Amino acid sequence: MTPTTPNEQDVLDAAAAIVDAFSANDGERYFSLFAPDATFVFHTEQARLDDRAAYERLWRDWVASGWRVTSCSSSAQRVQLLPGGAVFSHSVSTSVDTPDGPDSYQERETIVFRSEPNGLIAIHEHLSPQP
Repeated sequence: MTPTTPNEQDVLDAAAAIVDAFSANDGERYFSLFAPDATFVFHTEQARLDDRAAYERLWRDWVASGWRVTSCSSSAQRVQLLPGGAVFSHSVSTSVDTPDGPDSYQERETIVFRSEPNGLIAIHEHLSPQP
């Protein structure tokens, strides 16, 4: 079977769906856009999260502590297509409410997508601070 190369608009749409779900603080929709075996590297965490379930547990802990996303926007987007998937990178501006009050931050993010019969699924997310 030959891997399917997605088109740029499909990648932009898949990334926009992730940003939209995150911005809406909609964990159920957000996590449905990641494969169960997706990995996550966040500069705020001590270790890589080796699957979606690990991130879902972390998310539930954040929400239980009073954390929630209030807005998230994407800029400086770049799509790199490859057979079987794509790499999406962008700058992301996020605002959250926390138990200590509101906070905002700028980060760079990379999301790796895999082509599947029903479309694109995210298989890796990496966040780093925006210098």
